This record gives sequence, C-alpha cells and structure tokens, in this order.
Amino acid sequence: MLFFRSILIALQSMWSGKLRTFLTLLGTIIGVFAVVAVLAVIQGLNRYVSREILGTGSHVFNLTKHGFITDYDAYLRAQRRKDLRLEDAQWLRRRMELAETVVAEVRAQREVKGPRERASRVSILGAQDGYPEIGTYPLAEGRHLTHADVAQRRSVAVVGEKIREELLQPGDPVGQRLRIGGHSFRVAGVLEQRGSVLGMSQDDIVIIPITTFQKLFGRRRSIDIAVKAIGPEFFDEAQEEAALIVKLRRGLKPYEEADFEIMTSEMLFSLYEQATGGLFLAMLGVVGLSLLVGGIVIMNIMLVAVAERTREIGIRRALGARARDIVLQFLVEAAALSGLGGVVGVLLGATAAWALRAGTSFPVRVEPVAVAIGLALAVGVGVVFGLYPARRASRLDPIQALRHEA
Repeated sequence: MLFFRSILIALQSMWSGKLRTFLTLLGTIIGVFAVVAVLAVIQGLNRYVSREILGTGSHVFNLTKHGFITDYDAYLRAQRRKDLRLEDAQWLRRRMELAETVVAEVRAQREVKGPRERASRVSILGAQDGYPEIGTYPLAEGRHLTHADVAQRRSVAVVGEKIREELLQPGDPVGQRLRIGGHSFRVAGVLEQRGSVLGMSQDDIVIIPITTFQKLFGRRRSIDIAVKAIGPEFFDEAQEEAALIVKLRRGLKPYEEADFEIMTSEMLFSLYEQATGGLFLAMLGVVGLSLLVGGIVIMNIMLVAVAERTREIGIRRALGARARDIVLQFLVEAAALSGLGGVVGVLLGATAAWALRAGTSFPVRVEPVAVAIGLALAVGVGVVFGLYPARRASRLDPIQALRHEA
C-alpha cells in the first residue's frame, strides 16, 4: 500500500512541475535513446555478419593464397607464394574422401552491358559447379551453372536481381544476352533478391563458369578453393586432409609449413569481433556518460525537491512516518522519474532504429533485451542517484522540519 501511495505522490509531484520534470527527464531520455539505438546497431550488425559469414555452415573452409593480411610484411610473404590453380581444386575433388563439395572460385570487377543499360564495376564470380552448396545463392528463376557449363567453357551466366532490373528487358530474363567485359553471355538464371547493406547492393553480381572466366580474363590470378566437409564432426579432419593433399601436389613434405592459408567462417567472425569490439565499447562508453549526466541531473532535482518539501516531510514524520518510509517515498519518486524517461527513450530509440532501417537498409534490429536493458538502466540510475537525497530527507529532524517556512 505504501509503495503505491509513494508512486501516486511521485506522479503528483512530477505533474505539478511539468517543465522541471521535462528538463529532468531529458538526460535520461537521451541516455536510454542512445542505449537502444546503439544496441540495435550492434545486434543488427552482429546478426547480419553472422548470417553472411556463418551462413555457409559450420563445416565449410577455404584454401587461399593470402589468408589474413595484418601488416605489410605479411602481404609480402603472401605475394611470394605460388598461386592456387584450378588444377589444385580439381585434384582435391578427385582425392578428398572427407569432402562433400570442392569448388574453385575467383572474383573480379568488370563492366556489364545489357539490352537496356550498362553498369561498371559489377562483381563477377567465376565458379565451378557446386557453388550453391558452398554459399548462399538462392535461385529465383532459371537454373544454376552445371558441370557441363564449366567443362565446355560455355558463355552462360547467373545474375543478381539488380542486374535483371536495371540491365535486362522486362519479361522472362532467361535467354537474354549480356556483355561482360566485351564478351557476350546468355542468362541462364536469376538469384533471389537479397537487398542492400550499408549502401552496398548484394544483388549486383554475375556468376559465370570459372573456365570461361579464365579463358576470357586470364589465368594469372590465384583462385580460392572452398571445401565443404561431409559433416561438422569431420571438419578438422577434412582441413588436415585438404592441407596434406595440396602440400604433396605442390612438392612440400607433410611436416613442412604450407604455402597457403586455410580460413574458416569462425576465423572470419572472430576477426570481425576483434575489429569492431573497441568501437562498440567506445560507443557504449559515450552512452554511459550520457546516463551519468542524466543521473546527476536527477540527484540535483531531488535535492531541490527535498529542500522544497521539508515541511511536508516534518508533518509526515510527526504523524508517525518512519525514516525508511521517507526513503522509500523519494526513491520511488526518483525511480518513477527516471523510469518515465526510460520509456520515452526506448520509444524514441526504437523509432530511430526502424527509421534508419527503412531509409538506408542498414541492418539494425531492436531486440527485447535492448528494451529491457534500457528500462533497467533508467530505473537503476534513478535509484542510485536518488538514494542520497532520499537518505538526506529521512535524516531531517521532525521539529526543525515543521518550523521550516513557518
């Protein structure tokens, strides 16, 4: 009963001083708004990156010439290595026992011209058949590349939705012609739309047979070899088997250091976390500072409230209210004050996050945990910074308090 009465008194106090209440709430609103918005960005980015990087499955790894380049010396060492060739991927295909799929891939950017328009710097992926089992390439229309396309070096392509919309004629895209780097290709299929992230379209892509890629654009570049193990339980053994086979093919002893790198999705995600961890901590630090400022404002306002209501406190003590009743009253008032600011901050933060996602396709995501954290921090700030004014009010001498303003 006392608790609800304290809430009622707190609401009456806030309503009687609307401007002061608003100014008090402003610090908490800004802090909670920042909490929700920052967490929405962090959670959205983490979800997107984990989906894109880990979306190939927990048992896919890549053999690459360069691996992770962390400094210039590492770059120079990687440059001195021999290129990985299509023949290496074919060798792995024939000899690996723990691989479900082995796919050679190579990427470049070229101009693509369609019947309606042309586009520069389009991502061109040269791949072997089996690439849909390695990456996330859901098909909307037509077909994927086949073994025959790769073996016969056919000039066929699977295109992203953006290429279809901007470059091809309306209607059935299958069978229409594109010119990639000056060479004619027939469209065999169209990928499902994946949208844009951070202003970069994921549908601006053309997939062609890797053999055709090398015939038209040259073989003087290292390929990547994606390997999907027959199951997650064989993931480590498959990496060891692939490394051993490629070492022996390149004239290395099994115990010698490999002149290539093996990268996994988990390694890429770990690198992402290391790269962004410091930035996210800095963002949360700014949020914490804004909440601290809001808490200080609440404490100052509560101290003013104690001074203004000294006589009221004296009357309540004279009527039998205990010190802990006074503490509870002012703590509830501070918590209600900051909690209201938290609710407004959550609403503003969620609205801003949704607006950002709708306007820019930025992968923000407002999770219930972000809302809960925002509200908990708001109430917690009110309780922590309201404790000193509440204790000060409870320690007032009833006689002196009754004489106040007399």
